[in-house]
Amino acid sequence: METPQATRRAFVGAIAGLPGLAVTPQTAAAPVATSRADLGLAPGLIHFNTASAGPTRRSVLARTVEAWQRLESDPVRMAYYPESDTVASAADRVRSTAAALIGCSGDEILLTRGTTDGMTTIAHSIRLAKDDHVLLTDQEHEGGETGWLHRRDRDGIVVDRVHIPIGVFDTGAIVRRFEAAIGPRTRAVSFSHVLSPTGLRMPVTEIAALARSKNCLCIVDGAQAAGGIEVDVRSLGCDAYATSGHKWLMGPKGTGFTYIKKESSQAIRPAQWLFDRRFISNSAGLGPIPLAIGLGEAINQALALSMPATEQRVIALRNRFYAGFGTFAGLRMVSPPPGPLATALVAVVLPDQIDSKAMRERLHDRHGIIVKMAEKRWFNGLRFSPHIFNDEGQVDVALSALRTELKAFAKS
Repeated sequence: METPQATRRAFVGAIAGLPGLAVTPQTAAAPVATSRADLGLAPGLIHFNTASAGPTRRSVLARTVEAWQRLESDPVRMAYYPESDTVASAADRVRSTAAALIGCSGDEILLTRGTTDGMTTIAHSIRLAKDDHVLLTDQEHEGGETGWLHRRDRDGIVVDRVHIPIGVFDTGAIVRRFEAAIGPRTRAVSFSHVLSPTGLRMPVTEIAALARSKNCLCIVDGAQAAGGIEVDVRSLGCDAYATSGHKWLMGPKGTGFTYIKKESSQAIRPAQWLFDRRFISNSAGLGPIPLAIGLGEAINQALALSMPATEQRVIALRNRFYAGFGTFAGLRMVSPPPGPLATALVAVVLPDQIDSKAMRERLHDRHGIIVKMAEKRWFNGLRFSPHIFNDEGQVDVALSALRTELKAFAKS
């Protein structure tokens, strides 16, 4: 009889031979902790857009498929029975794994399909009346604000905005803007731990303390944080925190988790926890068990690498980009300089005559480099987000390619 380990080895061997998944050697220095051989990236592709979606390791993918095979071997028992040897129980234990990553307890974790799912669940789990206010920034990702906007349109709540100027990094001023914007009907403040457009690390602890002093809930969108920088929700002091598995954790697509502080569980009451807090329950239904187990594997690998080491590595690569951009004429930096406000995301504004979408496509089509085109509502530019599978040589290749294309645009 074939063992699970043999199944995993066979699966990894099989996917290595699939079209577009061939393993190619690194041409530059080997990246820290994660080799390209454990990724499914197409040959020659340089991926600098983990902030949108990170590549899932082959080992995580193999663990996911192994769980799926075991689930299908005895579907009812494996999906519903609480015994310790079932995949349902293994999936439920992922809540404790996620809790270890962000510094809380497993019974404060809700497994979700991603940050958008988590933030929307939070928005619909809070009792809000017509004309109650919720305060957001004007740099929120659509996924983080969807639930609030839906409640605005359906229930008549009021969504207010704190203006945060692009390229301004005075966190004291940001806290004062929040303080000025909180009014007598404000019931919650909701904002990103790391701002998606520029990578600015927000002063979460200070804003959370301010919210408490005003009897407001503090909700944090952690899509660009967990897995890329250290996160300790207890120290942050927020009431809820949602994040994704498919970005910096490099987990299966369609996974994520949300923290809801025990002390806030009467104010934030998701339907999934109506009867109990297990991942598979009468109120949560039959969830994506294999994906959850794959997420647990991805988190375990992130923990094994250590988040302080990962944060140090990705910010070092980001700072290499930052220094390189400083040598370009015509580019404007909109991300924080190296220091405590920096994260792995770094963005630049392009000259007005160069369309950011066209530049993104040139970098992809001519150089095999994946970057993010900044949303035009923020600025005409590009965002780069290196992770631990990248290296200094790839950063230099990307800088050289950008310089080449800027010159080509100037001549056209």
